[in-house]
Amino acid sequence: MPIDAIRAFIAADMQAVDEVIRSRLHSDVVLIRQVAEYIIGGGGKRLRPTLVILAAKALGYQGRHHHELAAVVEFIHTATLLHDDVVDESALRRGRPTSNALFGNAASVLVGDFVYSRAFQMMVEVDNMRVLQVLADATNVIAEGEVLQLMNCHNADIDEQGYLQVIRYKTAKLFEASTRLGAILGRASAQTEEAMAAYGMHLGTAFQLIDDVLDYSGDHSVIGKNVGDDLAEGKPTLPLIHAIRHGTREQTALIRRAIEHGGIEEMSAVLDAIRQTGALDYAREQARTESRAAREALSFLPNSKYRDYLLQLADFAVTRSY
Repeated sequence: MPIDAIRAFIAADMQAVDEVIRSRLHSDVVLIRQVAEYIIGGGGKRLRPTLVILAAKALGYQGRHHHELAAVVEFIHTATLLHDDVVDESALRRGRPTSNALFGNAASVLVGDFVYSRAFQMMVEVDNMRVLQVLADATNVIAEGEVLQLMNCHNADIDEQGYLQVIRYKTAKLFEASTRLGAILGRASAQTEEAMAAYGMHLGTAFQLIDDVLDYSGDHSVIGKNVGDDLAEGKPTLPLIHAIRHGTREQTALIRRAIEHGGIEEMSAVLDAIRQTGALDYAREQARTESRAAREALSFLPNSKYRDYLLQLADFAVTRSY
């Protein structure tokens, strides 16, 4: 898999990032260490730190701040996961019980606050106002995305554009910030910085759209969560939005009812409607469009192994099964 080759190629950098993560997660408060280490140690692709490393190196960066900032974006991501699982009342992530299921909601929220605040301590230490601005803006937009998603839960009237706004805020924004940070570290021009940011935004959108597809087609043991979790939470993702728009009157009524009431009891019928309307194929094609846009954004980059792997990530985003 491309992700394995990338990990091998930047293994030394990622080891340095892991050392930063372990050292900066330390707290004299035992529960903070337990919860933070549990969520950080829970696997995951470490995509956002990988993007910081690849983007910075693709633009010739030679320093060490990319390790600190890669850890910062992972901390921000971790904090959002801790808070997300409480809001969504999730019990499973990456095939393991969520931290809130093990330690309780209060501990998860408060440790999420600790991880967020530690990330801001670290970004201040980089002593670059532009870095601070990008990450402060990103965390604010992510919070807006979380609230938008909460407002749209059980809302069967959301359209495709409204849904794309949610995922660009909630998911793609941190991808965008990660690649923008690489450009800032590489002292890139404003035009190059915007191109790198566009790559991250399109890549993050593609990843989320495929997550939406896998929620209705993935293998539970592979994707690490229960198939249909989004529907159980009343989340109107793109496959459902497409099926509502193109299904029969009966299918439309069924899906709207399932979204409005978290109708997992009718999952089999909902899955039939999704298949019959071609909703998964449609969502995959939208993801492929985002992937192509991500690749095109990198057309300005000079040839290098780092550029090659950024391009491969755009392909991996839409071909993966987990």
